[in-house]
Amino acid sequence: MDDVGYLRAWRAGDRQAGAALFERYYDLVTRFFRNKAGEDSVDLVQETFLRMVRTQERMREGTTFRCYLFGVARMVLLEHYRAKRLKRERLDFMRVSAADFNMTPTTALARAREEQLLLEALRSIPVEMQIVLELYYWENLSGREIAEVVGIPEGTARTRLRRARLRLEDKIKRLARSPVELKSTMTRLDSWAEGLRAQLAKEDA
Repeated sequence: MDDVGYLRAWRAGDRQAGAALFERYYDLVTRFFRNKAGEDSVDLVQETFLRMVRTQERMREGTTFRCYLFGVARMVLLEHYRAKRLKRERLDFMRVSAADFNMTPTTALARAREEQLLLEALRSIPVEMQIVLELYYWENLSGREIAEVVGIPEGTARTRLRRARLRLEDKIKRLARSPVELKSTMTRLDSWAEGLRAQLAKEDA
């Protein structure tokens, strides 16, 4: 049975199918929330799986299960941020960042200073930019897949990804403690991002 089959079976009452999906994708969903929601991540992971079952009929034809799952996780995260604003004012997630919500940072997970710098920079850029960069670096999603997750045209997703990387690089320049640290982080950005993913996977195991 494929992932969609498991999802349908779970919704029909098959708890074993639900357990299989949870085991298969728990680490992936946890990694999605880890650097954006801090201590609230556990609850958001649970909510994502429950929401996924309740809304599975909305899954667009041709969308992969992973894209659907990340799309649900994104909506859960944004709703979580909205709920934290007492005045319930409209939030522009192309402007506000995870750091604006005082989420507990996860820099303890990073082994090297460059990884800490990268995590801090990710949390300091707009949420929607952080999402697309982490999907790209940590989950190896293509521009088309990111577009499906976020619900925007592929061309817009690729443009957002380029702008997000530029914003990240600018933030790293501002946060770096020395020219040596800046050069090390910038010249090996892809490698540090991959190292972080491996570290997060180890922590989730």
